Amino acid sequence: MGHGFTKTGERLLHEGFVITVATATFEGPAGEVLERDVVHHPGAVAVVALDGDDVVLVRQYRPVLEAEMLELPAGKLDVPGEDRRMAAHRELVEEAGLDAHDLVELGRFHNSIGFCDEETTIYLATDLKATTPEAASVEEQYLTVERVPIGEAEGLIADGTITDAKTVIGLLQTLRRLGR
Repeated sequence: MGHGFTKTGERLLHEGFVITVATATFEGPAGEVLERDVVHHPGAVAVVALDGDDVVLVRQYRPVLEAEMLELPAGKLDVPGEDRRMAAHRELVEEAGLDAHDLVELGRFHNSIGFCDEETTIYLATDLKATTPEAASVEEQYLTVERVPIGEAEGLIADGTITDAKTVIGLLQTLRRLGR
C-alpha cells in the first residue's frame, strides 16, 4: 500500500470554519523527501431527487466562482455525530423542501485528489414528499429549486450548463442506473 511512500509529518498552516490547510511531508521509496500542500475536509453528501421523470436541482450562488451554479442538493458533513444518510436527508429538506422515505447510496468519490481529501457520497431519493425548506446559510436563503427532465441531464452536462462534479457524477450514475 502506498508503494513505499511514508507520511513523516504535517504542519498546520490554517484552520478555517470548514477546512484545514497543512503542509505534509512524505518520504519516497528511495528516501526522497516530498512536501505537499493538503486540505482536510469533513466530507459531503449530495442527493439526486427523482420526482417522476424530473430531477430536482438547486441554483445557488457559489462565492468561490462568483457565479450561480445549477447543482444537486448537497452539503458538508458538519454536524458532529451525524451519519451520511441523515445528512443527506437534512440537506434535501434544507435546500429543496423535500423529504424522501428512503435514500439509496449511488456511490462515493474524491472531489480533488491532487490536494484535498474531501469525499462526497451521492444518494438517490425517490418517493418524495414536500416539506418546509429550512435554509441554513445565506446562500441557501436565496437559492431557487428547478426541476429538469432527467432525459435532458446529459445535454446540460455536454453543453456546459452543469459543470459541478457531484452533479455530473450523480446525474450520470442515475442515468446509468435507469438504463438510459
